[in-house]
Amino acid sequence: MAEDQKGGRPLSEEELQELVASSDAGARDPAGSVGTLLAIVAVVWSVFQVLLASPVAPYVLPGDMINNSRQIHLAFAIFLAFMAYPALKSSPRHYIPIHDWVMGLLGAFIALYGLFFYEKIVNAGGLADDTDKWVALLGLILLFEGARRALGPAMAIIATIFMCYVFFGSSEWVPEVIRWKGASLKKAMSHMWITSEGVFGIALGVSTKFVFLFVLFGALLEKAGAGNYFIKMAFGALGHLRGGPAKAAVVGSAATGLISGSSIANVVTTGTFTIPLMKRVGFSSEKAGAVEVASSVNGQIMPPVMGAAAFLMVEYVGISYVEVITHAFLPAAISYVALVYIVHLEAVKNNMPVLGDRVVSMGKTIGGMAVFFAGFAALCYGVQYPVRWITSALPSSGLILSVLICVAYVALLWLASKGPDLEPDDPNAEEVKLPVVGEIYKSGLYFLLPIITLVYFLMIEQKSPGLSAFWASMLLFVILLTQRPIKAIFRGESDLAAAFKFGVMDLWQGLIDGSRNMIGIGLATATAGVIVGTVTLTGVGQVMADLVEFLSGGNLILMLIMVGLLSLVLGMGLPTTANYIVVSSLMAGVVVELGAQSGLIVPLIAVHLFVFYFGIMADVTPPVGLASFAAAAVSGGDAIRTGFVAFFYSLRTVALPFVFIFNTDLLLIDVTWTQGILVAISATIAILVFTAGTMGYFLTKSRFYESVLLVVVAFALFRPDYIMNRLQPPFAVIEPAQFEQALDAAKPGQELRMIVSGPDFDTGEQKDTSLMLAIEGEGSGADRLNQFGLTLLEEDGAVKLEEPLFGSPFAETMQGYDFYGDDPVVVKTVKAPSDQMPKELVFIPALLLLGLIVLMQRGRVNKQGEPA
Repeated sequence: MAEDQKGGRPLSEEELQELVASSDAGARDPAGSVGTLLAIVAVVWSVFQVLLASPVAPYVLPGDMINNSRQIHLAFAIFLAFMAYPALKSSPRHYIPIHDWVMGLLGAFIALYGLFFYEKIVNAGGLADDTDKWVALLGLILLFEGARRALGPAMAIIATIFMCYVFFGSSEWVPEVIRWKGASLKKAMSHMWITSEGVFGIALGVSTKFVFLFVLFGALLEKAGAGNYFIKMAFGALGHLRGGPAKAAVVGSAATGLISGSSIANVVTTGTFTIPLMKRVGFSSEKAGAVEVASSVNGQIMPPVMGAAAFLMVEYVGISYVEVITHAFLPAAISYVALVYIVHLEAVKNNMPVLGDRVVSMGKTIGGMAVFFAGFAALCYGVQYPVRWITSALPSSGLILSVLICVAYVALLWLASKGPDLEPDDPNAEEVKLPVVGEIYKSGLYFLLPIITLVYFLMIEQKSPGLSAFWASMLLFVILLTQRPIKAIFRGESDLAAAFKFGVMDLWQGLIDGSRNMIGIGLATATAGVIVGTVTLTGVGQVMADLVEFLSGGNLILMLIMVGLLSLVLGMGLPTTANYIVVSSLMAGVVVELGAQSGLIVPLIAVHLFVFYFGIMADVTPPVGLASFAAAAVSGGDAIRTGFVAFFYSLRTVALPFVFIFNTDLLLIDVTWTQGILVAISATIAILVFTAGTMGYFLTKSRFYESVLLVVVAFALFRPDYIMNRLQPPFAVIEPAQFEQALDAAKPGQELRMIVSGPDFDTGEQKDTSLMLAIEGEGSGADRLNQFGLTLLEEDGAVKLEEPLFGSPFAETMQGYDFYGDDPVVVKTVKAPSDQMPKELVFIPALLLLGLIVLMQRGRVNKQGEPA
């Protein structure tokens, strides 16, 4: 691949499919009876996962299979990994060597070890005996080898380093700052394989329960033809604008990224069409590839799937799925808005030509798209009212709703049958004919039905993600089997048997694709479980916090930059899911602890999104940036240069985490509807202004001071609290001795902050932590202290803090303090909210400054000879 990129030759379609296969689904595809056997195994895995997520699972699956579903999930993944992924580039692709059969079958058996020997393990209390420890060690070796094949060397190397740390953490060659006592083989294997603390932990459980169904849903939707429909609609709406192919690439990648768990597959799927057209209108190979990379990687931060990280966040953060995607939505949406604007500025700066001969205004295009998305959102939301009326008024409502969905599906298929089926366009054709949205939109409206079903169950009914994806996938089963025959009937065609046969083949291939796409994710979550297990076994998370604090010198911004860089490094070469598990298990606690020590109380979801954003940037950033290499393979450009340009385009994705760590309004945390709308508008303006400032172009080429002022305006719109806090402090400082009185005077809904100082339990060094006391209900100061589990003792001129009661709100937060040493833990400062003007008043001078810049640049544009 590298030789092709250096020579500037784009890869052929066949080579690109091999690239995606080798990275996402396995490059080996044996023919004959072996190929059929593997296809059957893949389909059985998909069917098992569908049954597991279904409401009838307790009736059709044995209890042992349900209880040990994680083991079964991993057994399928390991077996198919050795079947589908060759060991080396020189290994055979068209048949499976005997040693791969042995490793695949042995790996599957060891994955099922807990199922086969369940009684023995339970009787031993989950502790490994001499046989167990060697079986588990062999299982880990096979898991790491499978991960190396499916995910590349990075994941296996990182996991191996962590395992070495478990065994040899007490060695002298381990730096003293991260040294620990080490563990025996028996203890380590019990933790990593026999219990649910390691390989079979939360991450693999999420992969089993939720992720598979969403990956399968995406594969089935793509097989049904939805991917091609979305791309055509994007090109029909945006292709005729200046820089249209790039704008369509962004929107098309956003649509496919919603349901895709792989930025690499997204790059190649949409990039094979968009990149040649971008080059055609004037984008260089590197810039065309970079636009595709930036938009595809952004697909991983866009709800509802977020590269499967959304479901992991539910488990790790402890909030509902609806809350996760609510908090994640606004930053992802404005990031895409900014990317469209970047593309627009590139096209205007370089005076790029337009494709086709249609003339449609930008305003009408944006208005039309806004109406469509608003209408789709209204449809998803509004469908609950007739559904609730039917369920409350009529018996057998489930059957009636199913019939109504079928009627809607058949009606939309009748609409689709009025025109021809959509065929993929050739981006290299001499004359590019842009699709007309008014002519093609009818041909794929029925693809929205499973998406509406998914959103309805997730957001309105608030069912589990697994059950929601199950019902949406069931509808896709029906669509794949029936869309061809029903359209054939409406068109008066006679060969219904052939149409139905094609539908069965589509469903069969969709089930296979879903399984093959899950091999890497299944192994990634299992291997990442080793890293999570190492953190829980060794306590290395606390060591990481100490290391970051030492290197940053206690400066909060520097800490966050270091955590971001560490997340970037840890995420190199890892798929999105594994990436998030690794960076969140190591880095999330660091941000929470160090933030609290610096007086910053950060909601856990903000921390997890922070490390997640930086982790996925590893797909962009050289030297590893896998998505950049994939885009360069399509464009024929230089991979490293493509990665750097893509990183520059992704600056807003780098800046946003710093914004929402300090201003959680951007995550719609504790905001009213009115505040949420205002935040969305101000954040959208801010991201556009920030983009213009960093691109050096607004209405015309910006002068240096104008770019600086634009970034200042963006900062004021993103962080009005920072400026208002300088004008009016948000908190009044209260003497610690007056703390109980302050609690007594606090009103319900207010938040008091208490800064505690004392010796660290491990090091004995003094450290500070900020505690946020949210006042609920009425009560005296003493009553409220008891509610928080806090006991204060005024002695020797200081207010000392006793160890919080076990199970009280701050017991876990304060467990790192030594309450029984020579130096006491004391209340250092108490802060109570003070009256402050609304921070939104800062928007007024910021917008006035923006208006001044507009006037200056418009004046230059109107002058003769000024380049636009």
